[in-house]
Amino acid sequence: MKAYPLRAVGLLNYEDVPYPELKPGWCIVKVKAAGICSSDIPRIFKKGTYHFPTVCGHEFSGVVSEVCDEENKCYIGKRVGVFPLIPCRNCDQCLQGKYEMCSNYDYIGSRRDGAFAEYVSVPIWNLIELDNNISFEDAAMMEPLAVSLHAMKQFNIKSTDNVAIVGTGMIAFAAAQWGIALGAKSVTVLGRSNSKKKLADNIPDIRFDLINECKQQFDCVLEAVGSNEAINKSILLAKAGGRIVLMGNPEGDFNCSQDVYWKILRKQLVVMGTWNSSYENNKCCDWSEVKNALSKNLINVNTLISHRFDQMHVIEALELMNSHNEPYCKVMTIWNKENC
Repeated sequence: MKAYPLRAVGLLNYEDVPYPELKPGWCIVKVKAAGICSSDIPRIFKKGTYHFPTVCGHEFSGVVSEVCDEENKCYIGKRVGVFPLIPCRNCDQCLQGKYEMCSNYDYIGSRRDGAFAEYVSVPIWNLIELDNNISFEDAAMMEPLAVSLHAMKQFNIKSTDNVAIVGTGMIAFAAAQWGIALGAKSVTVLGRSNSKKKLADNIPDIRFDLINECKQQFDCVLEAVGSNEAINKSILLAKAGGRIVLMGNPEGDFNCSQDVYWKILRKQLVVMGTWNSSYENNKCCDWSEVKNALSKNLINVNTLISHRFDQMHVIEALELMNSHNEPYCKVMTIWNKENC
């Protein structure tokens, strides 16, 4: 089969690789759509994965083509989304059903081979069957949609809350849509430039402002960048008694001035972190809520996908994101297009 194995930092090609291993409790998914996460860019071009070679890609959907166990044959031919985190099921967090905080997890696309490939090996437990009206592209967005929903739920949003989203990536705009869906009084996306303003204008009820010009204070501030500057700005944007949720993957060490730190104390801010999303097969969780929202068109996914590339041009897609030569939101790759 064809895939993009990362053999060293910055070294990947479209090449023939062995077909995935099939073991008890697992299946093979024929990939139909795979989104590129912003975390894939440093993973591929700067930091590497946990071992080489590794096929990246953790936001994906497809069709179950093969199963190992007779009892799971009902899954063959099913259209599915995939929760990419594989929990150990034994640690304290797993025993409480908080699989996203597993102490000894595996992960499709970073710790094991992922979806920048024609086929990928997946545990049956990680499959979420799709409703017929959910497209493969929409389903490949389920992972970032679930992560952004999980983050916004940390606020326990009230109808009187004014919410700010610091950042203009795909997950920031998804979080903004969830803010509206969860009943916030207002949601404002804050960016460093106007390059993404048009995207915000296309999403109903969401406002856009330049972060360095914004004078408003907010009840809830979601930091969705991970930079030192964005975290400091988030602290300054929160009103007295406000809540801050940190979601952005850190670019490096965090430092704040004494004056900014004082703001946390004197405004009595609540600062919390968020990680991944809740999932449990066939039970109510962030992923089941995302599935319901997509099925009912409560989240406008089309506004979030800015670029599409077929499977032979994934390197071009990655380079677009790495270079930042043009604005983008979600970059989607399409696989096995000739077959359903």
